[in-house]
Amino acid sequence: MPFPARLSASSIIDAAWILLQEGGQDALNMRALAAALGVRPASLYRHFENREALVRALAERGVLELQDGIARATQGKGPRDALWAAASTYLNYARNHPHAYALMLFGDDSAQTSAQGQSAAKALWNTLLKLVGDLSGDPDDTDQAVAFWTFLHGAAMLDRQGLYGASGPRGGLDVGLTALLNHMETAGGSGDPSS
Repeated sequence: MPFPARLSASSIIDAAWILLQEGGQDALNMRALAAALGVRPASLYRHFENREALVRALAERGVLELQDGIARATQGKGPRDALWAAASTYLNYARNHPHAYALMLFGDDSAQTSAQGQSAAKALWNTLLKLVGDLSGDPDDTDQAVAFWTFLHGAAMLDRQGLYGASGPRGGLDVGLTALLNHMETAGGSGDPSS
């Protein structure tokens, strides 16, 4: 067995990330993680106080990964195209990383959100808020940003649950996103949903 001092928080998170992707939260236990790393379970506690701390770190990683994907997908695009790219990236991330997506938005019932996790989630929110503000003209267009995120999360959850059926959402997501983006443009940053 490797000497535990060779472990790092990042190597533990990397191994835990693989377990999460393959088996969901049920696969995240310290004994299985230690076995994957070839160490004793007690060695993990030098880096993470408990399982909940590890879960928080994984949730933060998921949020940062999604935010980075959105930033890369939207770079250099005009406001409307950037929101389309952000929506596509968001929905693809939720579809391709369902366990990470569930963890980052729902967490673990026993885990308290860390300051880092709150910062990561806040950074994702700020990214979406800026993208919406670029289109609506209001840099603090909370109403439109909430509508955008709600639409994306709802679509991701319906897809995750298989509720679109065998035909998938068909053109419904495009219809909904087009309506949202049209409203953002015509609201002109007033924040008034009746605009």
